[in-house]
Amino acid sequence: MSEPRTVTEPRTETLDVPGARLRYDVRDAEAEPTAPPLLMIALPMDATGFTTLAGHFRDRTVVTYDPRGIGRSERTDGATASTADEHADDVHRLISALDAGPVDIFGSSGGAVTGLMLVARHPEQVRTLVAHEPPAASLLPDGEPALAALDHIHETYRREGFGPAMAKFMVLSSLKGPIPADFPQLPTPNPAEFGLPIEDDGSRDDPLLGHDNGTTHYEHDFDALRAASTRIVVGAGAESEGEMAHRAALAIAERLGTEPVIFPSHHGGFLGGEFGWRGEPEAFAVTLRDVLEER
Repeated sequence: MSEPRTVTEPRTETLDVPGARLRYDVRDAEAEPTAPPLLMIALPMDATGFTTLAGHFRDRTVVTYDPRGIGRSERTDGATASTADEHADDVHRLISALDAGPVDIFGSSGGAVTGLMLVARHPEQVRTLVAHEPPAASLLPDGEPALAALDHIHETYRREGFGPAMAKFMVLSSLKGPIPADFPQLPTPNPAEFGLPIEDDGSRDDPLLGHDNGTTHYEHDFDALRAASTRIVVGAGAESEGEMAHRAALAIAERLGTEPVIFPSHHGGFLGGEFGWRGEPEAFAVTLRDVLEER
């Protein structure tokens, strides 16, 4: 197992795309790489969340980026929300700008949805896609109440602000099993019990709660995905069994006719303390490397 870098010095580049200016980081391989660039994408997480994981792949060129409207990638069209289609097109343009041929992609959460959308449209750009826990709620047997719960959380954010909405999201995302139909009618959890603010500061620009629900509501083109030249591997966390994103990953793998790969830890199993959350990044990196090298 490779040891992570203790110091990472990524090279930051800028890419203008329709309606936004993207910033992305390139960590060059320490020696001449034998594998294509590895693009790590997430949503709504920015590139800083991949700091630990990228350090385990110093034998490869690793590219991370901030999605439009998040972190350092500002929107230039005046819009306050981004769509799933925009994110997929942005990654398409980013890969084109790299001009390094087909890449490997590790997509986490909403980034896994972005990766699946990209492969359905531009399979020639991706050699292998590892889609880890894409939150495709619409594919669940309880998809209708799951989507209703997500819409309710979005409305709560618009009405009451960050604390109450994030408390509800944390409850929803950690639920084991089907989403209850009466979730929108359940009492609002006390934000303070989750370490969240009670007061509404008036802002409505949170990248998770303030953007549209395109990644959870998106209807995937499974005919295009099954026909793609890209090797698609769907991952799910060992500790998140029964949770919405884990169940959605299994549903996608079933529709693709493939077996999911179980990764160590939880939904953010690759994190090494970024955002105050830690998974099992060393073991996670081993599993990811094994998947990428199994051609």
